[in-house]
Amino acid sequence: MFLQRSAVSVARRAAASSSPVLRRSIATTVVRRDAISEHKTPQQKIQTLADVKTIDDLVGPGAAPGTVPTDLEQATGIERLEILGKMEGVDIFDMRPLDASRRGTLDNPIVVRSAGDEQYAGCTGSPADSHIVHWLGMSRKRPIERCPECGSVYKMEYIGPAEDHHDHGHGDHHGHEDPKTFADYVKPQYW
Repeated sequence: MFLQRSAVSVARRAAASSSPVLRRSIATTVVRRDAISEHKTPQQKIQTLADVKTIDDLVGPGAAPGTVPTDLEQATGIERLEILGKMEGVDIFDMRPLDASRRGTLDNPIVVRSAGDEQYAGCTGSPADSHIVHWLGMSRKRPIERCPECGSVYKMEYIGPAEDHHDHGHGDHHGHEDPKTFADYVKPQYW
């Protein structure tokens, strides 16, 4: 019995050592590993949020030849700005949910911050999820909106740049006028 087991194990070792496929894969792996280490470039300094001064600073360096790029290496524009902010613990786009613990009033509305000329907010009622989502559109010209179902009031707070590069002093943008709603016909004393 002992002789049979040892003969089987010797046969397995001989078959494994004489296999040309096994020798080929080990040799190839060693060559690949050496090839990657030769092309490796020195590690670049990681960009921080404070390093971003112009839009040209929001272009990633790309990956080293023969490697797969990380999100930080390939990201450009506002995606790169968001990643740099997250690395430093700053939420660039302020993605926290709105305050749903109370109902907004005209005296104390729920504030929605926006860097653009308009912002949409979804109201689910107070307490949260008491009705389906109603999307409310607010703009710089009309910053206050009221939910038609629960009556909660939302106010857009503009936090973008002070000057408007697209206005060119024409007032309405290419003659576009916001559509009228029932809020346009409410008497001023009711506001």
